[in-house]
Amino acid sequence: MATGTDQLVGLGLVAFSLVVFTYYTIWIIILPFIDSDHVIHKYFLPREYAVTIPLVVGLILLLFVGIFITCVMLKSRKPTKKSD
Repeated sequence: MATGTDQLVGLGLVAFSLVVFTYYTIWIIILPFIDSDHVIHKYFLPREYAVTIPLVVGLILLLFVGIFITCVMLKSRKPTKKSD
C-alpha cells in the first residue's frame, strides 16, 4: 500500500506532467494560429526550441538508459575461473 508521501509525490508528478503537456500542446498546436503580435506569445519560447528541447531531453534519457543497462550487465557478469 502506498503511503501518504508516495501518493503526494505521485500526484505532484502527474500534475507536473499535465502542466508540461498542456504548455507544449498550446505552444505547438494552437500558437501558430494566433497572430504573432498577440500578448500570449511572450509566455512561450521561440519555435525552434519546440524541436531542440525534446531532442536534447530524449538524447539525455537514452544516455542514462544506456549507462544503466551497461552497469547492470557489468555487475551481473560472472567472474571467470582461471585454470593453471
